[in-house]
Amino acid sequence: MVFRTILLYAVIVLIFRLMGKREIGELSILDLVVFIMIGELAVLAIERPKAHLIEAILPMFLLMLIQIIMSIASLKSKRFRDLVDGKPSIIINRGKVDEEAMRRQRYNFDDLLTQLREKDIRSISDVEFAILESTGSLSVIEKKNKNNNKSNSKNQGDITIPLIMDGQVNEDHLKKINKTNLWLRQELKKRGYRDIKKISFCSYENGEFYIDLMDEE
Repeated sequence: MVFRTILLYAVIVLIFRLMGKREIGELSILDLVVFIMIGELAVLAIERPKAHLIEAILPMFLLMLIQIIMSIASLKSKRFRDLVDGKPSIIINRGKVDEEAMRRQRYNFDDLLTQLREKDIRSISDVEFAILESTGSLSVIEKKNKNNNKSNSKNQGDITIPLIMDGQVNEDHLKKINKTNLWLRQELKKRGYRDIKKISFCSYENGEFYIDLMDEE
């Protein structure tokens, strides 16, 4: 078993080297499927010491060959590349959240806010464009006047507080800022928003509201 483990480890390293260097965050769906299948084949070969090693190694190299062929096809054909890897999706377009694009990608506001925070962006209102890449990473282009806003935000120590997501009021967040549901509805009515269910996202930061309506053109 020790010999099989060392040998299969060496084989996997060799296969991955032959398939080319890719960062974990840049793996395509095809890469991920091939890596998982190769790992499963190695595990099965270790757990079945009486089975011939060639029964595991041959399929592993076959998967490597398939992955290389598919990668070459992706380089030569954009249509094939879009079919296998998918296309980037614009989540925020000129400061407006595209809920339809989010639904197609099964991507929610919690995901969006998390990835924005990872890029040290505190508010959706600071974003001009946000593009969800085919690898799952989020590329962000900030507004030109964002730096001044960010500096003021940091000085006050505030971050975006989501009060409404997908038409639902977050009561816990209201309590954190010592506000009530009634206060929120009154503030929205002052701004012409009477139906909360039509609001896709509403945040509160530095005394200012950011409001995005569902499927607004």
